Amino acid sequence: MNPILAGIDSVITTVSGVLYMPWVPLLLLAAGLTFTFRSRFIQLRLLRETFRVLSEKPRTEGGVSSFGALMVSTASRVGTGNIVGVSTAICIGGYGAVFWMWITALLGGASAFVESTLAQIYKRRNSDGSSYGGPSYYIETALHQRWLGVIFAIIIILTYAVGYNMLASYNLQSAFSSFSFYGGSTPLIIGIILAVLFAVCVLGGAKRLTRVTGALVPAMGVIYVAIALFVIVTHLNLVPTVFANIFTNAFDPSSVFGGLTGSCLMEGIKRGLYSNEAGMGSAPNAAATADVSHPVKQGLVQMLSVFIDTLLICSSTALMCLCSGVAPSAELAGAPYVQAAMQNALGSFGPVFIAVSMALFAFTTLIGNYYYCEGCLRFIFGRTPSTAFLNVFRIIAAIIVMLGAVISMQLAWDTADLFQALMVVINVPVILILSRPALAALKDYAAQRKAGKEPVFKASSIGLKEKTDFWN
Repeated sequence: MNPILAGIDSVITTVSGVLYMPWVPLLLLAAGLTFTFRSRFIQLRLLRETFRVLSEKPRTEGGVSSFGALMVSTASRVGTGNIVGVSTAICIGGYGAVFWMWITALLGGASAFVESTLAQIYKRRNSDGSSYGGPSYYIETALHQRWLGVIFAIIIILTYAVGYNMLASYNLQSAFSSFSFYGGSTPLIIGIILAVLFAVCVLGGAKRLTRVTGALVPAMGVIYVAIALFVIVTHLNLVPTVFANIFTNAFDPSSVFGGLTGSCLMEGIKRGLYSNEAGMGSAPNAAATADVSHPVKQGLVQMLSVFIDTLLICSSTALMCLCSGVAPSAELAGAPYVQAAMQNALGSFGPVFIAVSMALFAFTTLIGNYYYCEGCLRFIFGRTPSTAFLNVFRIIAAIIVMLGAVISMQLAWDTADLFQALMVVINVPVILILSRPALAALKDYAAQRKAGKEPVFKASSIGLKEKTDFWN
């Protein structure tokens, strides 16, 4: 690694180490457990209701549906982390990392519900009647701390436009490393192509972002899971051993605490967080755009996104790789392990399929990530930035995508880990403090459903003192 980049990475890993040992895991687990018990296990209790809500159309013509907002947030959640992130967690942390990814998702579903419901309650109205919002807005409105909202908005931009987009770009180019044409200039060429495609899309504006992600995410997810299931079914004899190894390793003291930074617990939490983003405060930015009759509806839908990401797609990757017959190792961490596993399971088709999947995952990740950044810029400036400013920002974002393809794996992961940790240490304490309105809204929703009504929310019904743009 270049000496300058090595120095930057050293600082990043030092700060990240302080945050992850133990603050980020403690915050995530504490919040997840708190919201799970206070909501009376909403993840299981209202799962069926979630699917009912998902099919609803927006209340106004041209509004963003629950499904549309779900696709935007899922586009960011479902990405290269579902392939390379899972591989890295298993190769470094061992089989048990899969179990801790599951725990992160199950508990994180409750946190995702609270933060997205808050985003709906405190969302703002555009001049055309549509809505926008997110953590920065509920920090400003409910906590009356605009300065903290600005800091959080800046961190979101750094996380998604820099950390996550560089990592997505790196992960994509690394998926081609097993092909014969891969050479010293290949990462740069792939980075340039990806940056150009990204720029063409984002320069078209947010409407195009929604159309692109809405079209690609469902198809991408279904095909990927179908292939993974095929591999698992054709290796059913290995499934019992794989599950036994996952649960045994998850509770083995040497695996859980040995070295800690490379333990199954830490890797599972890190990669689970990178994959599903529950509690980070990212998905609420998309949740706030949904046109629904009750904030709880979108909270339930965003909770489902966490499960789609980790319990379905990440689990598919983990079982697909672990059932392939190729043993994970630190030397294979990242794309090489997935490529080797698929080569062993599906022959020459395997690596090609993974490369194509990575291309689609990376592209939708880049678009979904960028979607959050424009909303944060609007909050920072107090208005929509000028077209000239946005175009410069979009070009810079495209250049960052290109740079991500040529940096080292260590720097790419460490940068993403640091920025996502900073989001957690701000957003999780905030939603713990502000959880009362979200949980009160949940009770109001349940009461209306029990009475046979289609829930409609009024701020006064939960004694909300802050004036809202939509619910008064």
